[in-house]
This record gives sequence, C-alpha cells and structure tokens, in this order.
Amino acid sequence: MSNTMQNTTQSGDQNRQWVLASRPQGAPTADNFRLEVSAMPAVNDGQVLLRSVYLSLDPYMRGRMNDAKSYAEPVALGEVMVGASVCRVVESKNSAYSVGDLVLSFGGWQDYHVSDGIGLMALPADMARPSYALGVLGMPGLTAYMGLLDIGDPQPGETVVVAAASGAVGSLVGQIAKLKGCKVIGIAGGDEKCRYVRDTLGFDACIDHKAADLASQLASACGEGIDVYFENVGGKVFDAVLPLLNPKARIPLCGLISQYNASELPAGPDRLGLLMGNLLVKKIKMQGFIVFDDYGHRYNEFMQAMVAWLQQGKIQFREDIVDGLEKSPEAFIGLLEGKNFGKLVVQVGAE
Repeated sequence: MSNTMQNTTQSGDQNRQWVLASRPQGAPTADNFRLEVSAMPAVNDGQVLLRSVYLSLDPYMRGRMNDAKSYAEPVALGEVMVGASVCRVVESKNSAYSVGDLVLSFGGWQDYHVSDGIGLMALPADMARPSYALGVLGMPGLTAYMGLLDIGDPQPGETVVVAAASGAVGSLVGQIAKLKGCKVIGIAGGDEKCRYVRDTLGFDACIDHKAADLASQLASACGEGIDVYFENVGGKVFDAVLPLLNPKARIPLCGLISQYNASELPAGPDRLGLLMGNLLVKKIKMQGFIVFDDYGHRYNEFMQAMVAWLQQGKIQFREDIVDGLEKSPEAFIGLLEGKNFGKLVVQVGAE
C-alpha cells in the first residue's frame, strides 16, 4: 500500500516505511522519498519484532542515496532508508530478548522491523534518556571521542578548531578538547549557535561561518596557529583553516557536509596542489575514518569515559527532536541545510 499521509501516528497493526523513491540530483527533495504503509512483519523462530521509538537522522545518509561506490552499499530504489533507531521489543521468539527490552538497532526509517538479534545492542530498560544512545552515547559521541583523541591527539595548550561546533559531533569534540587542556575555537552558523557554543559549551571563541570576514576572524582567534582541526564541513571553512595550520598539525577527517549535495566540482582554480604542498611542507597528518569500522571495538572505552563526564556535569549535549515519522524527509533535508540545532532525532513512537 502506498503513500497515505493520513497515517501520522504509530499504530499496532500496520507499518509505515519511508523508502527511497528516486535518487537526488544535488540537494534531496521531498519527491525523493515515498511513504508506504504495509502489514506488520511476521516473526519467525529466533527473531524479535522491534517498535521504533527514536530514529537518528545523520548527514551520512545523503551519501547512501547515491548509486556510487563507497564504504557501504547504497540504498536501493524502493528500499527503506537506512538509519539507527532506539526500539522496544514487542514480540520475541529469541531467548536473548524479552518483550519490553530496549535496544539499539539499524532498522531505518520505519515503525517496525524484524531482527534475528545480530547487530542489536541492549540498552538499560529504564534508561533515562533513550535518545542519547543515538547521540552523546552513540555514533556521534564515539566519532567525536575517537576522532579527536586517537587521530587528533590534542596536547595541553594546543589550539583545536572545530567546524559545525554546535552540532552533535562538533559540540562534543570541543568539550573533550577543553577537558584535555586545549584552547578551542568553534565555527558555527549564526549568532544563536555561536552564543551557545561559547556560553553553554565553554569554547574559548566561536566564529560565524556566514561572516564575510570568516578568514580574518579565524586568524585573529588563532594567534598561535591551529594544531588540530576536526573536519566535518569542508568548503570555505577549510579554505580559512588551511593557511593557519601549524607544522605537524593533525586533521581528523570526519565528513564534508558542505559538499554532500554537490553535483560537480567547485568552480575556480584547482587548489589540490596548494593542499598537497601544505601537507608536505608542514608535515601535516590528515586521516579519514569510518567510526564503527575503525573504532567499534573500542566502544566500551568510550562509554566509560563519556558516562563519567555526563554524570560529573562536564559534558553538555543538545538534542533537536522532531515529533513524528512522517516529518523525517523534511527534517533530513533541513539537516543538510544546517537548520537543526543539536543532534537531530525523530520521535517515532511513545517511549
């Protein structure tokens, strides 16, 4: 059964699914998604039926909409959009799980899905903030922690610059860097986000990437150059950072959100030689990483540190929660345009 927008609440007798209707050319639009409503999936021996409570929306999903070779297979046309979700077990034929259990799964943009238990992560059934498993205690948190500490290797007194500083990953990168004794400069979009980064998160400064004089403001804030640049934006922000990098600077390469909707290379002169020359002469380390591929085995190490920091009040984390699965495409499109403020999560159903 296809797209009926009357189905705006989660029910116990049907399954809503957002599928990829077409591949975007440039920025995605609502037409690239289709809402389908189907019967509840059957549960066989060894399986569990999971009801989505929270769905994570993340920039990497844009790449999965393309039919291009990458670190993961693209979403096929007509398939459910991918994504991590916090779910309740509503039916179990698997001895490892009971009805009511709370789990982290990767069932995608839908109300219900069936799992054989492989890849599920058990969460405390009475977890106070289950959505945190998609943010500060989930993939964004692990990304910030391992990317900064393992690749960035910040030392006390060094200057760390963080792009998308008010976002799910950047906000944590900067706070961890402060805990490690660094000077931290954030870059974010708009006065409200910059104030939050300075006043709530405790960065030393935050610069609006929309400012015409971004490069000169950044240079003034980083009087002794940049030792670690956590890259998740690219584009004009990286252009402003590059000349300020110190010898032996480190660049954890997490993402390039400014370029995800691009359908061609940027206009202007070829700057690859400039980048390569800086990497060579300044002996800069620039390393990309895919967090669960590279650091999934260190998740427990991350959890011990992050839970302790949260309990001690040393880490602040902001969520942008959208109510209703039906709003997922609109929210995702807004994410790529920087409209969210904090970790973007969809509340699909009641806790």
